[in-house]
Amino acid sequence: MTAGAELFARYAFPPNELGYCGPGDTRPDELASHAREFDGAWPYLTAIADAVGRADPLDEDVVRSYWVGGPSLERVDPETLLPSLRSAFAGQVTGLLDALGPDGVLAHHSFHVFAVYPWVRFLDRDPATPVSVMQACRIRWGVVREVDGDCAVVSASPLTFVDRTLGLGAPVDERLRWRRDGSSLAPRPVVGQVVGAHWDWVCGPLGDRDVTALTAATETTLKLVNAARA
Repeated sequence: MTAGAELFARYAFPPNELGYCGPGDTRPDELASHAREFDGAWPYLTAIADAVGRADPLDEDVVRSYWVGGPSLERVDPETLLPSLRSAFAGQVTGLLDALGPDGVLAHHSFHVFAVYPWVRFLDRDPATPVSVMQACRIRWGVVREVDGDCAVVSASPLTFVDRTLGLGAPVDERLRWRRDGSSLAPRPVVGQVVGAHWDWVCGPLGDRDVTALTAATETTLKLVNAARA
């Protein structure tokens, strides 16, 4: 498996395991061969690949840019990306996709979670459920505090909704899986290490540049969504 395919599997498996995205009954080592079936991720991967001149949407930099972030996102023209996403998700119930202009639109997972998924529509009714789902679905970063068997305690900033505004709160501990039935998505986490998480899985270590990129992409999308809801 290539590095890009492995990285894709690390972040794609948690929602796939829950039946939210991609084919059913698929092992992590098989996910990359079904990447086109992840209709939430594939349009972004192809947009990034086209923008940076990579033939393979599962190129490692392309995959990392979508899930984590990085300079390649800046090369994706939002004037081109936005109509392509509207076309890709035509017929689906979406959140703010049809209401947004191109400014601030990113080919990043956070944009899909906060702007394309319909959960943002329900924030003013009963925010508890949409905030909980978006918190789990977004890629978050945190520090490993403890490793206990197949689980790790990770301190990470949670998604908040205060005064009709989405934001990030003070870090709290959450218990996540890093291994199940002897199989893991990434190496055993280490106390003090910064890791990425998706749903209830640890998806692997993050370097300083990864954290900076993920923070920037997340905050950019939150700013965009809050402005659109104002």
